[in-house]
Amino acid sequence: MNIHVITIDGPSGSGKGTLATKIAQYYHYHLLDSGALYRLLGLSLEKRKLLEVLQDNLTECVEIARNLQIEFVATEQGIRVLLDHEDVSQVIRTEEVGAFASRVAVVPELRDALLQRQRDFAQLPGLIADGRDMGTVVFPEAQAKIYLTASAESRAERRVKQLQSMGEDAKIDDILANIQARDKRDMERKVAPLKPAVDALVIDSSLLTIDEVFTQMVNYIDVQLAKAF
Repeated sequence: MNIHVITIDGPSGSGKGTLATKIAQYYHYHLLDSGALYRLLGLSLEKRKLLEVLQDNLTECVEIARNLQIEFVATEQGIRVLLDHEDVSQVIRTEEVGAFASRVAVVPELRDALLQRQRDFAQLPGLIADGRDMGTVVFPEAQAKIYLTASAESRAERRVKQLQSMGEDAKIDDILANIQARDKRDMERKVAPLKPAVDALVIDSSLLTIDEVFTQMVNYIDVQLAKAF
């Protein structure tokens, strides 16, 4: 069974979530927002008051990770994220839940628990996998791999606009510092560090529109999928 997998990796704020949704709709493929998985797990553990005592309750936390009820739905408005049939699309995009995700993502046992969950999203006719280690760790045999990046400054500006649209107060200096700290943490972690796959197409979106990046992606993906047949 030949299931096409397209991976889109990159740092926070590079636009990969928006573009992954557009690409999934364009090809009528399933969608995996792996970053949301870590946010969902962090949120779930926080609700259970387990995040602060994670290491002391690791076995229970691993079991929760393996059994999260999650669904991603690509729509014209973006990705709808359901946790236990509840729409948590807005909640998981907050800075607070992002911090929860960072704490979960550095625990090898929890990463292992979520690894198979992510691979299970690969179903016919194909999958668009958005994350930080999709092309390097989760789907190393993907037919098409893209690494989408942008300067920290442009990503901070985008994040401020996103937070303001959600009604949150956001200061550019604070957001920029958070992004730079997260980049450092993601790139230097021992388990699945953030980096392009050696065979990935690298796109810098700093000075490009969403449509310009989308066109580059589709042109590349079409060529790669043609090779796969």
